[in-house]
Amino acid sequence: MTETQARDEICRIGQSLFDRGYVHATAGNISVRLDDGFLITPTDACLGFLEPAQLAKVDLKGQQLSGAAASKTLVLHRRIYEAHAAPANAPRCVIHTHSTHCVALTLQDPQGELLPPITPYFVMKVGHVPVVPYHRPGAPEAGDAVAACIARHAAQGTPLRAVMLTRLGPNVWHDSPAQAMAVLEELEETARLWLLAQPRPKPLDVRALEELERVFGCRW
Repeated sequence: MTETQARDEICRIGQSLFDRGYVHATAGNISVRLDDGFLITPTDACLGFLEPAQLAKVDLKGQQLSGAAASKTLVLHRRIYEAHAAPANAPRCVIHTHSTHCVALTLQDPQGELLPPITPYFVMKVGHVPVVPYHRPGAPEAGDAVAACIARHAAQGTPLRAVMLTRLGPNVWHDSPAQAMAVLEELEETARLWLLAQPRPKPLDVRALEELERVFGCRW
């Protein structure tokens, strides 16, 4: 993906998320890793009304090169990219939103992980979602906590595609903005199902999880 294509795709994904209620007001941000740095949405920008030239470009050290002022979550995004030990396996896009049902779950003080494996597509498309304790928006400590989660799960053979920031929202990542958006959509839908279901559903059992791993290669 060229830089021009990445700029256009960030704006397209941002508008789609805004139009469908995954983000609101000026909440949320999107970044893309380039060969020579990063593109990221500006601070306090509405994702529904982005312009390609408005996006901030920063170098690999985080120094701004062009565009409007970068989002205050730039440090967190960079830590997510850097936390993947093999550069070839590092994600190309990170999306952060304040998605309603995901945030609502953190207000119920979940322990360890946001959700159990209640649907096959949650297991296949999202996987484990560790809950990170509350830090103020833009706090560098949040980046440290997220990087530690990524390293811990990688060592266990269960790479992450998402983490949940308490009272703020999910950070998800993948190889492209469209793929990262799909992870976010599945995560938010599963959170909505969990909140709607009464009584709360039982997780998929070990046999079902083993079958998903055998057929689709997704390890829980």
